[in-house]
Amino acid sequence: MSNPRIDETIKSGTESLAKSGQASTAAIQQLTQAYQELAAKNVKNLTAATEALSAVKSPAEFFALQQRLIKEGVDAAVADSRHIAKLTAAVFTEAFEPVKKQIESLQKSSRG
Repeated sequence: MSNPRIDETIKSGTESLAKSGQASTAAIQQLTQAYQELAAKNVKNLTAATEALSAVKSPAEFFALQQRLIKEGVDAAVADSRHIAKLTAAVFTEAFEPVKKQIESLQKSSRG
């Protein structure tokens, strides 16, 4: 014998997991794209820095440029890390939202 309430709970749970799986796949794709963009930006910056360093005319100019590049690199790394952390949190929160809603729904129905 089948219980309609149990059947509906199973169906709803399965749908939530499917939605979560799809959202997780999308989240991983977004993160992959963000890392690819970051890698491309870093290659571009490294190329520009290497060209700039190779064009210096004096040790003083070299050290001044090196210091500027280090500061810019650290600032960029911090900003990029923050961006990736926020993106990671946002996409995985979104990915697990269907499961969270399903759990909340089950908790409400078990109380009532």
